Amino acid sequence: MPITPLYAAILGLVFIALSLRTIRLRRRYHVAIGDGRKELLQRAMRVNANFAEYVPLSLLLIYFVELHDGPRLHVNALGIALICGRLLHAWGVSRMPENFRYRTVGMGLTFGVMLIASILILLYQLE
Repeated sequence: MPITPLYAAILGLVFIALSLRTIRLRRRYHVAIGDGRKELLQRAMRVNANFAEYVPLSLLLIYFVELHDGPRLHVNALGIALICGRLLHAWGVSRMPENFRYRTVGMGLTFGVMLIASILILLYQLE
């Protein structure tokens, strides 16, 4: 049974939660378009957008590792690292004042997942 759909489902729920947070802030500040120059809303929008920018490709890369019969340990480690990275990034950017440590570690984990998965895929392709 494939593992990647589990991580996609968990991250899908996280994305919904981040989107609902942005919607709540839009309602609170009565801002339908743009950010109304409200820093908390700006942060929520960026967390949501950053998630949407990085998660789809990351999941696709993890899936390709799995498709090449990569070890389940690798697939699970990549999936867990991606979830942790996205949660840490969201937490760090959402804080006022911003906690750069969480943001930095979160992005580091995300980039690490993308880098490791990309390298594994290239190695599998060369076999």
